Amino acid sequence: MEAVTISSKFQVVIPREVRRQFDLKPGQKIMFIPYNGTLRVVIVPPIEKARGMLKGIDSKNIREEVDEER
Repeated sequence: MEAVTISSKFQVVIPREVRRQFDLKPGQKIMFIPYNGTLRVVIVPPIEKARGMLKGIDSKNIREEVDEER
């Protein structure tokens, strides 16, 4: 693992080996998620990858017929 330095503009460079391993490309989105005192980096998949994700789902009875009383 490589350590990187945060620049004065709060930017970091992702090491070449990590970019290759995860096939990261310019413009790709990532998220920083704080978790138990650590910072996790998660690759955000493009919306096109979601196409067909819910194919075949039964959409009956998803919503209750009567709204709950207030």
